[in-house]
Amino acid sequence: MSQERLRLGVVAMRRPPVTRWGKGELRPTGVLPQEPDTAPHTLIAGSEGIETWYLGAADMVLWTGDTGHHRDNLVSGRPSIWVVLRGDAPERTEVVCVTADPYEGEGYASDTALIVEAVPMPESVLRFIADFVATHHVEIPFKKRKRSPQDPNALTPRAPRILSPEDKWGAGRRKT
Repeated sequence: MSQERLRLGVVAMRRPPVTRWGKGELRPTGVLPQEPDTAPHTLIAGSEGIETWYLGAADMVLWTGDTGHHRDNLVSGRPSIWVVLRGDAPERTEVVCVTADPYEGEGYASDTALIVEAVPMPESVLRFIADFVATHHVEIPFKKRKRSPQDPNALTPRAPRILSPEDKWGAGRRKT
């Protein structure tokens, strides 16, 4: 199975806590179609307690076997990129994964230690994925399996339901 990679930068927004007992919330807000020259974990902007951070870059890997999933994403009406983060402090947050596969993003969402967010897909990334799907997608027709008819009286059971005493485990052992 072949693959193609696209390096995307991740931007996140940190909001202040709602109560004095809460902690701030860090959420991915977008991806950059190219990795910028900015160092990871850099504060880009901040006003009224809301901060925008560049968290770093990650490779989005497109596999030829997943073109059906990418196609589902493209025709969904809201094509998205799923960004997966670990940690809530922007200075130390790790970008775990960036994917265009909605089912992979859904799989990451079940881990409560991760922050998973679907962000809008940039137009250039949308064209890249659409070209990849157009080039590599192979439609596999659905084929319903049919059961072969069996005569229940003609079948011999593979093993008896109740074992005889001599066939049971340990029956061949000598007792001393």
